[in-house]
Amino acid sequence: MWAVEALKEWHDFYVLVGTAGATLLGLLFVAVSLGVGFLTEERHAATRTFMSPVVVHFTSVFFLSAIALFPWHHAQFFAAIIGATALIGAIVSIYITIQVVRTDMTSYIEDYFAYGILPGLAYAALLVAAVSIYLEKDFGLNALAGALLLLAVVNIRNAWDLMLTMVRRPRRKD
Repeated sequence: MWAVEALKEWHDFYVLVGTAGATLLGLLFVAVSLGVGFLTEERHAATRTFMSPVVVHFTSVFFLSAIALFPWHHAQFFAAIIGATALIGAIVSIYITIQVVRTDMTSYIEDYFAYGILPGLAYAALLVAAVSIYLEKDFGLNALAGALLLLAVVNIRNAWDLMLTMVRRPRRKD
């Protein structure tokens, strides 16, 4: 029951971060619906490369924050959920890092870091958190919090970047 007791001190953090992740995810859906004229078939690759990972990362923040608030944790089960999320996120991040570096849609080093490398580091930190929590080490909860905060902050930047891109680009005239 280590996880239940240890997570009580983190309750407010997970409520805040999880709510922020869910709210930002919802706002991203609203922004995308307003940008319907921008998100055309010709921009399908850009949407998959830049927009989809932001959705995945905000969902990870929300999901793991919600799981952290469950009152019935056993450290091993909690660690397994974190580890599975970290593996999925790491695979997505590696793929997106390759896509962002290969694409001619951006040549900004900031985009390489923000869309690929930093989320990848956050998922690596989640893996460290999963192992630490499995071993019932207090450091695991710090690593989990840091990784979720990194994912949230980086993807606030990414969502802002996406919205600016949608606003700056001219719409197609049919």
